[in-house]
Amino acid sequence: MLSRADYAGFAGELAGSGCRRCPLSDSRTRIVVDRGNPEAKVMVIGEGPGENEDIQGKAFVGRAGKLFDTIMASVGLDSNRDMLIANVVKCRPPGNRAPLDEEVEACSPFLRRQIELVRPRVIILLGATALKRMDPSKKSFSMEEEAGRFISLPAYPGIDFLVLYHPAALLYNSRLKPAMWSHVKELRKFLDAAG
Repeated sequence: MLSRADYAGFAGELAGSGCRRCPLSDSRTRIVVDRGNPEAKVMVIGEGPGENEDIQGKAFVGRAGKLFDTIMASVGLDSNRDMLIANVVKCRPPGNRAPLDEEVEACSPFLRRQIELVRPRVIILLGATALKRMDPSKKSFSMEEEAGRFISLPAYPGIDFLVLYHPAALLYNSRLKPAMWSHVKELRKFLDAAG
């Protein structure tokens, strides 16, 4: 069973590693490992740190993160207590662009280790980058078709994955909010049924 010390050791080692596995290290301020509770049953995977995350060294603390916290609170979930939030890449892509395939690949061992240590019951995939990273068979797809779906991935037996819109998308497209509300209510029902 995971102890806080095991995960804290991993997180501290990564944050202080000075990783140079890809060019994102050239422009970052900090390696952003996560935010939340490593003993939670829910893990969240987003795209990558933004400017606020790069400065503070914590995942999802900018506008999109605050919106995500509000969305989760609307169904009785506390983002710091009830989940661990991580990203596909641990360093901020310049200009908040989507991470390149080679950057995602360079960070993949870190994300895999996080999943191994946390052993969540559910992983929420926020947006297209997270879905493509966890399910490489997804080459071309529409988030409108994928969002709200629970999926299973053979590489991660015993873990259910829920695909959701990235909260940053909601900041720019308010038409997605009703669908997101419906999806998080389904998440709440799923978690209640799973115990």
